[in-house]
Amino acid sequence: MDFQLSDDQRALRSGMRDLLGAVFDRDRLRAAVERDGVLDRSLWRELGAAGFFALRLPEEAGGVGLGLPEAVLLFEEAGRALLPGPLVATHLAAGLVKGAAEGEAVVTAVAGGLPVAHLAEADAVLVGAEPLTGEALTGEALRAFVAAARPVRSVDPLTPLHRAPADAERAPAVSERTRADAERAPAATERTPAHAGRFRVEAALLTAAEQLGSAARTTEAAVQHAGSREQFGSPVGAFQAVKHLCADMLARTEPARAAVYAAAVTGDPVEIAAAKLLADEAAVRNARDCLQIHGGMGFTWEADVHLHLKRAWLRAASWLTGAGAEELLAADLGAAGRLPRSSAAPGRPVPEAGGGG
Repeated sequence: MDFQLSDDQRALRSGMRDLLGAVFDRDRLRAAVERDGVLDRSLWRELGAAGFFALRLPEEAGGVGLGLPEAVLLFEEAGRALLPGPLVATHLAAGLVKGAAEGEAVVTAVAGGLPVAHLAEADAVLVGAEPLTGEALTGEALRAFVAAARPVRSVDPLTPLHRAPADAERAPAVSERTRADAERAPAATERTPAHAGRFRVEAALLTAAEQLGSAARTTEAAVQHAGSREQFGSPVGAFQAVKHLCADMLARTEPARAAVYAAAVTGDPVEIAAAKLLADEAAVRNARDCLQIHGGMGFTWEADVHLHLKRAWLRAASWLTGAGAEELLAADLGAAGRLPRSSAAPGRPVPEAGGGG
């Protein structure tokens, strides 16, 4: 099986990189920082017009008709560019919330007990144990929800946060419209039925793709700085300690890329957990190493390195944490180890369920 990107996929990724370079360059990034992360609605509509949110909707429903692997490529580019906003929730709400596919509506979601991003600007918020099968809060219900929430300090200047009311995870009733829209959403995999949290599994994967993009970008920034910055008459990249940091960054990024791309093909929740774990580590540790390579200037507000680190911290706590991913992987390994005796290799004892060692 060939896991190389197709020509169409490469063109899609390149086109998104070009688009973001035109509509969200460094000047617009810094402008977004100065306005405390308030979303640019014109940028949101640009993304909608480009098919970012409707990518996986069927063509007959007004979408592009592509799949999860293609969505991962777009979210990787969004992570590279530090694109702000509830991109994952709005993408997954396409076909469920009116205007989400076109970028006319900003949709956020409640994920466990974590703070909610961009709640004050949202046109809809997805709540409940499985948002794709619940009703999105809009209108008066949304205003009451926002009024009951309280703002909390965010580590990322591009992501304002609110603490949702205590009963936010209570699933609302399912309307006929919502049920029909959910049926048109991308199909669940055999191991990830809709009732088992498909929304959260796909959200974790798309967040991992953003982390991958950030890890790749900080690797490039570190290598570029190491080659141009000189100390004692030589580029700092000539020093062995700096070479090792750059090599470590690449060695974290590429396994994370392989894991994210493979999980996008299979849609397996365990593989997605592994991909999120690797991508989180790559994004956070690469941003730290990039900051280290930049030296004193890396700590300054004018540099962009700290923005990658802060966003990586925030994403690492979103949808699926490291501890949660490790629990999923451990449970899967434990289930694989409990083989029936007839399936055990000759001469090898079958481990008892729950046994360690």
